[in-house]
Amino acid sequence: MKKYLAEFIGTFWLVLGGCGSAVLAAAFPELGIGFAGVSLAFGLTVLTMAFAIGHISGCHLNPAVSVGLFAAGRFEGKDLPAYVAAQVLGGIAAGAVLYLIASGRPDFALGGFAANGYGEHSPGGYSLGAALVCEVVMTAIFLFVIVGATDKRAPSGFAPIAIGLCLTLIHLISIPVTNTSVNPARSTAVAVFVGDWALAQLWLFWAAPIAGSVVGALLYRFIGCNGEHAENP
Repeated sequence: MKKYLAEFIGTFWLVLGGCGSAVLAAAFPELGIGFAGVSLAFGLTVLTMAFAIGHISGCHLNPAVSVGLFAAGRFEGKDLPAYVAAQVLGGIAAGAVLYLIASGRPDFALGGFAANGYGEHSPGGYSLGAALVCEVVMTAIFLFVIVGATDKRAPSGFAPIAIGLCLTLIHLISIPVTNTSVNPARSTAVAVFVGDWALAQLWLFWAAPIAGSVVGALLYRFIGCNGEHAENP
């Protein structure tokens, strides 16, 4: 149970830190964090938790990462349902805390609540097709970096930095397109509070990241695996 609790806490921190920066800080232009600040916040949540719980659960914090690591032969399938459940529940718990904090303002309006979307709900008005391609490709690269950075042949101890910076870069690229998911738990965590359109579009932010994760993991497995690799990121 300890590794499942670690995933719950880690995903809680990812959603609270990443989505919290968007909802609580980026809403105020005078604070100056903008897209870049939100991108860095997401990267920092993964970086900090990777050092904190990587040795306990592998610090997946993301159903797509767990599926991708399974596809790469790094993760046992028997643990997959419990990992996904812990991640989704941890994200929703963080969404609830974020909602309680944000609603403490007298002029509170739920708005998008950092939800992911396409079409009229994309920050830049990008289409469903553009959102699909973006989420698949970004998640594929994310898994490629995760599997590569945690290879036993990679420099030891630097994987959390590479993975955290990769997630930061992914957000810098794709926030205007989908508000950046690459993580079904992160998307679900806020969609359940927004409801309506966010839940209607949530399917994309499960399907695309999971498909991309398998592509990225298998790609690295094809070009980089020699039978010696780490068990967890």
